[in-house]
Amino acid sequence: MMAKLAINGGKPVRTSPFPAYVTIGEEEKRAAMEVLDSTVLSKFLGTWSADFYGGPRVQKLEREWEAHFGIRHAVAMNSATSGLYAAVGAAGVGPGDEVIVSPYTMAASATAAVIYGGIPVFADIDPDTFCLSPQSIRERITDKTRAIIVVDIFGHPAEMDEIMELARSRGIVVIEDAAQAPGAKYHEKYAGTLADMGVFSLNYHKTIHCGEGGVVVTNDGNFAERLQLIRNHGEVVVKAKGVENIVNLVGFNYRMTEIEAAIASEQLKKLEGLVAPRVEAANYLTDALAGLPGITPPRVMAGARHGYYVYAIRYDAKATGVSRRRFAEAARAEGISFNQGYVEPIYLQPMYQQKIAFGAGGYPFSLGHPDYSRGLCPVTERMHDEEVLLADFCHANMTRKDLEDVACAIVKVCENLSELARD
Repeated sequence: MMAKLAINGGKPVRTSPFPAYVTIGEEEKRAAMEVLDSTVLSKFLGTWSADFYGGPRVQKLEREWEAHFGIRHAVAMNSATSGLYAAVGAAGVGPGDEVIVSPYTMAASATAAVIYGGIPVFADIDPDTFCLSPQSIRERITDKTRAIIVVDIFGHPAEMDEIMELARSRGIVVIEDAAQAPGAKYHEKYAGTLADMGVFSLNYHKTIHCGEGGVVVTNDGNFAERLQLIRNHGEVVVKAKGVENIVNLVGFNYRMTEIEAAIASEQLKKLEGLVAPRVEAANYLTDALAGLPGITPPRVMAGARHGYYVYAIRYDAKATGVSRRRFAEAARAEGISFNQGYVEPIYLQPMYQQKIAFGAGGYPFSLGHPDYSRGLCPVTERMHDEEVLLADFCHANMTRKDLEDVACAIVKVCENLSELARD
């Protein structure tokens, strides 16, 4: 008799590829052509002048971002990485200062501290949301802690009320990396607006994008000014602008172009229409997978709205008797591909293991005694090494039939675990 599972010769649930996520349409094409027709592709000047703040479309995007997210100041950047770097600079982080960061995110969220000579201190994550655990943050705070970079990973906002209360009582600046969470909410406030500064990404694979780009938001006028100066050659602007506190105002070229801004303006209009289908698709999958052995669908914190940049499942090999690797192979044979884990815990990367960044002397790690040993963040290591399965199942181009195939394939594997356990 033919084996039921495709990995053992059975018929796969899905043989055709899933639809790509496409958000660019005629609106973006028209906006880009309007910029080309204007011949003004960028209007930034690195001097204190009318063009210090950039061209009309950059400034238009910033005002639109402020209005949409209900925030006082938005500062466009050429990437979210640049936004993170600028936010750490604006926060006043300097050599030897400690910055508490997540170990389970894109590397720039931690590297941002290193750029200013800060020492990343890794706190552990919550096993349900995968965001930084407030309790772990509390345990990592010292008298050298200058900032905390919180990441709304996979689209779920962090437990920001507790984190902000903890930080404010100690005068610590909080930066929220909302690169994966535009449109997510926490107690009716948008992710990205919950901290002293918030950073959004417009990279090509994000929920909305303009190829490359980012936006930093804040309600603090001082932070906004410092972000603008770091973005645009601040060291040659401060004298004419009359800025007295010039700490960390060595400027860079983090400037967004007019074409990127024009495209981003059109994408921002689509944000809710792109997030709502993600939530609907995730809810369908979560209902369909409920009760399956060893499968824990994404959990959403009370009062939160998940943005579902990716759909993150926790897998329990003890409950199934089948390794995560083998389960993922069986699902792939059915036409459903998972990533096993996300990124290796950041502190296990060579820069942290060798404590080498700028120069051969170990700066900035030589300014402190950071611990980057394996076992530092046991929840993160367990999630990455054993439990997390990720896939982009929930974007707006997925049909109900596509989602039914996803659910059917996972259910099929779970109902036939004995076939895998015999291997």
